[in-house]
Amino acid sequence: MYKTAMLGCGGRARAHADAYRFVKRGKLAAICDMNTELLNKFGDDFGISSRYTDLDEMLKKEKPDVLHIVTSPVVPSNNERIRYPLMKQASDHGVSAAIIEKPVAVESEDWKQIAGLAEETKTKFVVNTQLNFHPKNLELKKDVAEGRIGEIKFIDASARSRSAEQGGHVLQLVSSYIDNARPVRVLGQISGNEYLTAATHPSPTHVIGHVLYENDLHVSLAFGTDMAQKASDDPGIYGHKRVFVVGTKGFVHWRFSSWERATLEDGYESGPLNYGEQDVIAQANFTEAIFDWLDDEKNVHPTHLKQSLAECSLILGMYYSGLTNEIVDLPFEPPDGLMDLLQEKL
Repeated sequence: MYKTAMLGCGGRARAHADAYRFVKRGKLAAICDMNTELLNKFGDDFGISSRYTDLDEMLKKEKPDVLHIVTSPVVPSNNERIRYPLMKQASDHGVSAAIIEKPVAVESEDWKQIAGLAEETKTKFVVNTQLNFHPKNLELKKDVAEGRIGEIKFIDASARSRSAEQGGHVLQLVSSYIDNARPVRVLGQISGNEYLTAATHPSPTHVIGHVLYENDLHVSLAFGTDMAQKASDDPGIYGHKRVFVVGTKGFVHWRFSSWERATLEDGYESGPLNYGEQDVIAQANFTEAIFDWLDDEKNVHPTHLKQSLAECSLILGMYYSGLTNEIVDLPFEPPDGLMDLLQEKL
């Protein structure tokens, strides 16, 4: 039984904690938040008595095997980027594995810091892009892996929310259908500046891109309210994530609240999905996959840090392509001051 701990007791952390109803090999034993009201409400609701307001103290006393870092990438009050310092803190304490909320980085400077950490840390960092662990997604991916739609020829994926908020989810969905193949080139376009100074997830309002992956596969990406296809009846922007995989013998299409599939054997099929019911199982599956990696080095988690950094690099490459009107080779090391460049352009 692995011992786990949680940093951050906000709404997203509750989804992490709720999934422990279905986690078999781990126990959430300690929590930490500087907001004592949030901390105590969370602890009372989930029956956790070990509560801390200081991360160093919790890591020193509790020595968890896995740390959930469930915080925003940016502190709204002072615009500080906090992904890297918190990850470095966990690494310095020798935490065996840590789950980072997406996005892993929001701009060039924090991406470079975290990429440097990835080369030296012994901590198994994974980014919490759990959609590929949804039961229906696992089923559709099995169809693809078994060749039921033939050879993959094209993928179209999108989210109505912004790239900094949901881009990691969408790109990991794409990666999960093609065995985490790496992107090699991207041509991107950007528009809209109203969220470039957003409190927690700064990014252009709309981002689109055409990506070439190393297996010669072409992928179309779209982020932003006016660009992404409808994926549910949710009137907001967050309930619209989707991936459409086209093969020589059919297709599979996962959406926020529905799915469809076409194969030569069974023809066209479709049905509804309950996202909440699917997602709590996905979060548990995601967490169990970390334990698999801790059990055996060969069982590398699909959202491991270097993979997630490559996907983040793709998003930053889309920004830069939109700035320069040039095709960007990947992996892409973004220039410092990328957000300032976006402000000037947009």
